[in-house]
Amino acid sequence: MTDRSVWKRVGFYGLCGALAAIALLTIAALTPRQWHASSQPADCRFSVYVSGGAMHTNFFVPVRNETFDWNQHLDLATLGKAVTNYRYLQFGWGDRIFYLETPSWDQINIFSALRSLLLQNPAALFVKGHPSVPQYPNETLKCISLSRGNYLKLMHFIKASFQTNQGKPLRIGTGQDGDSSFYAATGRYSSLRTCNSWVAEGLRTADVNTPLWGGLAPAVMRQLKDTCDCGHKEQLAIEGKAGVRGQKERLKAREDKEAGG
Repeated sequence: MTDRSVWKRVGFYGLCGALAAIALLTIAALTPRQWHASSQPADCRFSVYVSGGAMHTNFFVPVRNETFDWNQHLDLATLGKAVTNYRYLQFGWGDRIFYLETPSWDQINIFSALRSLLLQNPAALFVKGHPSVPQYPNETLKCISLSRGNYLKLMHFIKASFQTNQGKPLRIGTGQDGDSSFYAATGRYSSLRTCNSWVAEGLRTADVNTPLWGGLAPAVMRQLKDTCDCGHKEQLAIEGKAGVRGQKERLKAREDKEAGG
């Protein structure tokens, strides 16, 4: 057997192996872990949002509620100047260098992208504060209602994803938008364990259905169901607060008028 024929066979088997791996990953990405997904409460008392596009997924969670307060675990003042307006935190996990060197998706460095795909790299967490849950262009936003226990499991999963120094999350950089920070994260990023894999792992800890392989954003989002109208609930809460504030203002104006009369 000549060297040329050997290399032909090596190339043929290599191509077959690559195609088989792609086929298996595609099947795993389209196959749910639970064919009969467990039911979740529909009252949105404890809820989280997941936003996803073609490439990336993020969590959006309340800064605080009756069960968990992120102020006790993160110094929100380091995120940006609008800290007093933050009602939600955005969490994303990914390749550390890619995160720090890529201001936006339209400014991707090809060498950083290739390194992320071909190597196992240190990970980072992206954390951003929001006054309300944003609807990003070209992304789908879904709201997931959880039981109190499953909500806590997800919060502890996110919290455990931070690398710490003397018990505090290790901050490694400031986001390009001025309202976000990067933190050293546990685990290593690779083409098989992506940012979307991390979101899928978090969802599984909260007993939410995910694909067998959660490496692709569309596959993760495909399995998620809007278990209640969280956007409507949030709007009612905002309107309710505005109504209470308006009522207090009217009452104060009446008292001032009576005192002046």
